[in-house]
Amino acid sequence: MTDRYPEIDEVIAYIHKNIYDPLPLSTLASYIGYSPYHFSRIFKDRVGIPPLYYVSSLRLEKAKDLLLNTHFNIREIALEVGQQSLGTFTTRFTERVGLTPSQFRNSMEDADKYLKTLQQLNQWREAVPIENPNLTVEGTIEAEAAAPFQGVILIGLFAKPIPEGFPLYGTLLSSLGSFQFSNVKPGTYYLMATSVPWGMQAVDFLLPQTTTLRTRSREPVTVTANSKTPPLQVTLHVPRLDDPPILISLPLLMDHFLKRVEPILR
Repeated sequence: MTDRYPEIDEVIAYIHKNIYDPLPLSTLASYIGYSPYHFSRIFKDRVGIPPLYYVSSLRLEKAKDLLLNTHFNIREIALEVGQQSLGTFTTRFTERVGLTPSQFRNSMEDADKYLKTLQQLNQWREAVPIENPNLTVEGTIEAEAAAPFQGVILIGLFAKPIPEGFPLYGTLLSSLGSFQFSNVKPGTYYLMATSVPWGMQAVDFLLPQTTTLRTRSREPVTVTANSKTPPLQVTLHVPRLDDPPILISLPLLMDHFLKRVEPILR
Protein backbone atom coordinates (compact mmCIF):
# COMPACT_ATOMS: atom_id res chain seq x y z
CA MET A 1 0.00 0.00 0.00
CA THR A 2 2.80 2.44 0.82
CA ASP A 3 4.38 2.15 -2.65
CA ARG A 4 1.30 3.55 -4.37
CA TYR A 5 1.99 7.04 -5.73
CA PRO A 6 5.52 7.20 -4.25
CA GLU A 7 5.77 10.86 -5.26
CA ILE A 8 3.34 11.64 -2.44
CA ASP A 9 6.12 10.70 0.01
CA GLU A 10 8.13 13.64 -1.37
CA VAL A 11 5.23 16.02 -0.72
CA ILE A 12 4.63 14.69 2.80
CA ALA A 13 8.32 15.14 3.62
CA TYR A 14 8.11 18.67 2.20
CA ILE A 15 5.04 19.43 4.35
CA HIS A 16 6.82 18.23 7.51
CA LYS A 17 9.89 20.32 6.70
CA ASN A 18 7.88 23.48 5.98
CA ILE A 19 4.89 23.02 8.29
CA TYR A 20 5.23 26.51 9.79
CA ASP A 21 5.19 28.18 6.34
CA PRO A 22 2.16 28.89 4.14
CA LEU A 23 1.30 25.71 2.22
CA PRO A 24 -1.43 26.45 -0.34
CA LEU A 25 -2.65 23.64 -2.55
CA SER A 26 -0.97 25.16 -5.60
CA THR A 27 2.44 25.05 -3.89
CA LEU A 28 2.06 21.41 -2.87
CA ALA A 29 0.86 20.34 -6.31
CA SER A 30 3.60 22.21 -8.17
CA TYR A 31 6.26 20.66 -5.91
CA ILE A 32 5.83 17.41 -7.86
CA GLY A 33 4.63 19.02 -11.09
CA TYR A 34 0.95 18.11 -10.92
CA SER A 35 -2.22 20.10 -11.36
CA PRO A 36 -4.02 20.87 -8.07
CA TYR A 37 -6.94 18.64 -9.12
CA HIS A 38 -4.81 15.61 -9.99
CA PHE A 39 -2.60 16.10 -6.94
CA SER A 40 -5.59 16.32 -4.58
CA ARG A 41 -7.08 13.16 -6.04
CA ILE A 42 -4.00 10.97 -5.68
CA PHE A 43 -3.05 12.45 -2.28
CA LYS A 44 -6.46 11.55 -0.87
CA ASP A 45 -6.29 8.11 -2.47
CA ARG A 46 -2.91 7.48 -0.83
CA VAL A 47 -3.36 9.14 2.59
CA GLY A 48 -7.14 8.98 3.01
CA ILE A 49 -7.73 12.69 3.60
CA PRO A 50 -7.34 15.78 1.37
CA PRO A 51 -3.92 17.48 1.36
CA LEU A 52 -4.99 20.67 3.12
CA TYR A 53 -6.83 18.67 5.77
CA TYR A 54 -3.61 16.73 6.29
CA VAL A 55 -1.69 20.01 6.67
CA SER A 56 -4.16 21.33 9.26
CA SER A 57 -4.00 18.01 11.13
CA LEU A 58 -0.21 18.04 11.19
CA ARG A 59 -0.24 21.61 12.51
CA LEU A 60 -2.49 20.54 15.37
CA GLU A 61 -0.04 17.73 16.08
CA LYS A 62 2.75 20.32 16.18
CA ALA A 63 0.62 22.41 18.54
CA LYS A 64 0.37 19.41 20.90
CA ASP A 65 4.17 19.16 20.83
CA LEU A 66 4.60 22.86 21.58
CA LEU A 67 2.12 22.68 24.45
CA LEU A 68 4.10 19.96 26.18
CA ASN A 69 7.65 20.94 25.30
CA THR A 70 7.73 24.75 25.37
CA HIS A 71 6.63 27.57 27.64
CA PHE A 72 4.86 29.44 24.82
CA ASN A 73 1.43 30.66 25.80
CA ILE A 74 -1.56 29.35 23.86
CA ARG A 75 -1.89 32.47 21.71
CA GLU A 76 1.76 32.20 20.70
CA ILE A 77 1.29 28.54 19.82
CA ALA A 78 -1.79 29.35 17.73
CA LEU A 79 0.22 31.91 15.77
CA GLU A 80 3.15 29.52 15.44
CA VAL A 81 0.96 26.95 13.67
CA GLY A 82 -0.62 29.56 11.40
CA GLN A 83 -3.86 30.26 13.24
CA GLN A 84 -4.52 33.95 13.67
CA SER A 85 -7.65 33.55 15.79
CA LEU A 86 -7.13 32.16 19.29
CA GLY A 87 -10.82 31.27 19.50
CA THR A 88 -10.78 29.32 16.25
CA PHE A 89 -7.59 27.51 17.24
CA THR A 90 -9.03 26.55 20.64
CA THR A 91 -12.28 25.31 19.10
CA ARG A 92 -10.57 23.19 16.44
CA PHE A 93 -8.04 21.79 18.90
CA THR A 94 -10.77 20.84 21.38
CA GLU A 95 -12.98 19.21 18.74
CA ARG A 96 -10.19 17.10 17.26
CA VAL A 97 -8.04 16.34 20.32
CA GLY A 98 -10.88 16.04 22.85
CA LEU A 99 -9.35 18.49 25.36
CA THR A 100 -8.79 22.22 25.38
CA PRO A 101 -5.17 23.30 24.81
CA SER A 102 -4.86 24.12 28.53
CA GLN A 103 -6.27 20.75 29.60
CA PHE A 104 -3.94 18.94 27.23
CA ARG A 105 -0.91 20.84 28.54
CA ASN A 106 -1.78 19.78 32.09
CA SER A 107 -2.65 16.15 31.35
CA MET A 108 0.77 14.51 31.84
CA GLU A 109 0.17 13.33 35.41
CA ASP A 110 -3.27 11.90 34.63
CA ALA A 111 -1.92 10.14 31.53
CA ASP A 112 0.63 8.25 33.60
CA LYS A 113 -2.02 7.35 36.19
CA TYR A 114 -4.44 5.95 33.61
CA LEU A 115 -1.83 3.67 32.05
CA LYS A 116 -0.73 2.34 35.45
CA THR A 117 -4.36 1.68 36.41
CA LEU A 118 -4.94 -0.28 33.22
CA GLN A 119 -1.82 -2.34 33.86
CA GLN A 120 -3.08 -3.19 37.35
CA LEU A 121 -6.35 -4.42 35.87
CA ASN A 122 -4.23 -6.68 33.62
CA GLN A 123 -7.14 -8.44 31.88
CA TRP A 124 -10.61 -7.19 31.06
CA ARG A 125 -13.34 -7.63 28.52
CA GLU A 126 -16.36 -5.44 27.98
CA ALA A 127 -19.64 -7.34 27.90
CA VAL A 128 -21.99 -5.65 25.42
CA PRO A 129 -25.19 -7.56 24.53
CA ILE A 130 -25.58 -8.25 20.81
CA GLU A 131 -29.01 -7.11 19.68
CA ASN A 132 -28.52 -7.75 15.96
CA PRO A 133 -25.56 -9.77 14.59
CA ASN A 134 -25.70 -7.74 11.37
CA LEU A 135 -24.89 -4.62 13.38
CA THR A 136 -21.64 -6.09 14.72
CA VAL A 137 -18.13 -5.23 13.55
CA GLU A 138 -15.59 -7.83 14.60
CA GLY A 139 -12.22 -9.16 13.67
CA THR A 140 -8.68 -9.83 14.82
CA ILE A 141 -5.71 -7.57 15.42
CA GLU A 142 -2.09 -8.67 15.18
CA ALA A 143 1.29 -6.95 15.34
CA GLU A 144 4.15 -6.99 12.84
CA ALA A 145 6.82 -7.60 15.48
CA ALA A 146 7.62 -11.23 16.25
CA ALA A 147 7.83 -10.58 20.01
CA PRO A 148 4.51 -10.72 21.88
CA PHE A 149 2.99 -7.30 22.51
CA GLN A 150 2.34 -6.35 26.13
CA GLY A 151 0.35 -3.24 26.78
CA VAL A 152 -2.99 -1.72 25.84
CA ILE A 153 -4.52 -1.38 22.39
CA LEU A 154 -6.93 1.46 21.69
CA ILE A 155 -9.26 0.65 18.82
CA GLY A 156 -12.27 2.44 17.42
CA LEU A 157 -14.56 3.21 14.51
CA PHE A 158 -14.25 6.80 13.32
CA ALA A 159 -16.31 8.92 10.95
CA LYS A 160 -13.23 9.96 8.95
CA PRO A 161 -10.05 8.10 7.96
CA ILE A 162 -8.08 9.92 10.65
CA PRO A 163 -8.11 9.30 14.44
CA GLU A 164 -9.51 12.60 15.64
CA GLY A 165 -12.32 13.36 18.06
CA PHE A 166 -13.98 10.59 20.00
CA PRO A 167 -14.51 7.38 18.04
CA LEU A 168 -18.15 6.67 17.31
CA TYR A 169 -17.50 3.22 18.79
CA GLY A 170 -14.35 2.46 20.73
CA THR A 171 -12.80 0.16 23.28
CA LEU A 172 -9.48 -0.91 24.77
CA LEU A 173 -7.96 -4.37 24.40
CA SER A 174 -5.64 -5.97 26.93
CA SER A 175 -3.96 -8.14 24.31
CA LEU A 176 -3.71 -8.90 20.62
CA GLY A 177 -6.46 -11.10 19.26
CA SER A 178 -10.16 -10.60 18.73
CA PHE A 179 -12.19 -7.41 18.96
CA GLN A 180 -15.88 -6.67 18.59
CA PHE A 181 -18.19 -3.67 18.39
CA SER A 182 -21.85 -4.48 18.95
CA ASN A 183 -25.00 -2.52 18.15
CA VAL A 184 -23.27 -0.35 15.55
CA LYS A 185 -25.69 1.89 13.71
CA PRO A 186 -25.86 1.38 9.94
CA GLY A 187 -23.34 3.64 8.27
CA THR A 188 -19.80 3.99 7.01
CA TYR A 189 -16.83 3.94 9.38
CA TYR A 190 -13.04 3.78 9.42
CA LEU A 191 -11.27 1.41 11.79
CA MET A 192 -8.25 2.90 13.61
CA ALA A 193 -6.06 1.39 16.32
CA THR A 194 -2.85 2.17 18.16
CA SER A 195 -0.92 0.58 20.99
CA VAL A 196 0.71 1.78 24.21
CA PRO A 197 3.22 -0.62 25.82
CA TRP A 198 3.29 -0.91 29.61
CA GLY A 199 5.87 1.44 31.06
CA MET A 200 5.80 3.93 28.20
CA GLN A 201 6.41 7.51 29.32
CA ALA A 202 3.30 9.70 29.33
CA VAL A 203 4.82 12.24 26.93
CA ASP A 204 5.39 9.50 24.38
CA PHE A 205 1.75 8.49 24.12
CA LEU A 206 0.52 12.05 24.48
CA LEU A 207 2.61 12.72 21.36
CA PRO A 208 2.41 9.39 19.51
CA GLN A 209 4.01 10.58 16.28
CA THR A 210 6.75 7.97 16.10
CA THR A 211 6.44 5.89 19.25
CA THR A 212 3.29 3.79 18.98
CA LEU A 213 2.34 0.97 16.63
CA ARG A 214 -0.81 1.68 14.66
CA THR A 215 -3.16 0.41 11.98
CA ARG A 216 -6.11 1.69 10.00
CA SER A 217 -8.54 0.41 7.43
CA ARG A 218 -7.76 1.80 4.00
CA GLU A 219 -11.28 0.99 2.86
CA PRO A 220 -14.38 2.12 4.74
CA VAL A 221 -16.27 -0.35 6.91
CA THR A 222 -19.90 -0.44 5.84
CA VAL A 223 -22.55 -1.62 8.29
CA THR A 224 -26.07 -2.40 7.14
CA ALA A 225 -29.06 -3.87 8.92
CA ASN A 226 -29.61 -6.48 6.19
CA SER A 227 -26.22 -8.17 5.91
CA LYS A 228 -23.35 -9.10 8.20
CA THR A 229 -20.13 -7.11 7.92
CA PRO A 230 -17.24 -9.45 6.93
CA PRO A 231 -14.68 -9.99 9.72
CA LEU A 232 -11.70 -7.63 9.64
CA GLN A 233 -8.06 -8.58 9.99
CA VAL A 234 -5.65 -5.74 10.79
CA THR A 235 -1.98 -5.60 11.73
CA LEU A 236 -0.27 -3.04 13.95
CA HIS A 237 2.82 -1.59 12.29
CA VAL A 238 5.45 1.03 13.00
CA PRO A 239 4.40 4.55 11.93
CA ARG A 240 4.61 5.13 8.19
CA LEU A 241 5.14 8.38 6.37
CA ASP A 242 1.61 8.39 4.96
CA ASP A 243 -0.14 7.67 8.28
CA PRO A 244 -2.29 10.65 9.30
CA PRO A 245 -1.55 12.14 12.75
CA ILE A 246 -3.22 10.62 15.82
CA LEU A 247 -4.97 13.72 17.13
CA ILE A 248 -7.36 12.32 19.73
CA SER A 249 -5.83 12.32 23.22
CA LEU A 250 -5.05 8.67 24.05
CA PRO A 251 -5.16 9.25 27.85
CA LEU A 252 -8.62 10.73 27.43
CA LEU A 253 -9.78 7.51 25.76
CA MET A 254 -8.18 5.53 28.59
CA ASP A 255 -10.08 7.58 31.17
CA HIS A 256 -13.43 7.11 29.43
CA PHE A 257 -12.82 3.37 29.15
CA LEU A 258 -11.87 3.06 32.83
CA LYS A 259 -15.07 4.82 33.86
CA ARG A 260 -17.04 2.21 31.89
CA VAL A 261 -15.15 -0.90 32.88
CA GLU A 262 -14.12 -0.36 36.51
CA PRO A 263 -17.65 -0.64 37.95
CA ILE A 264 -18.00 -3.99 36.11
CA LEU A 265 -14.83 -5.29 37.75
CA ARG A 266 -15.65 -4.29 41.31
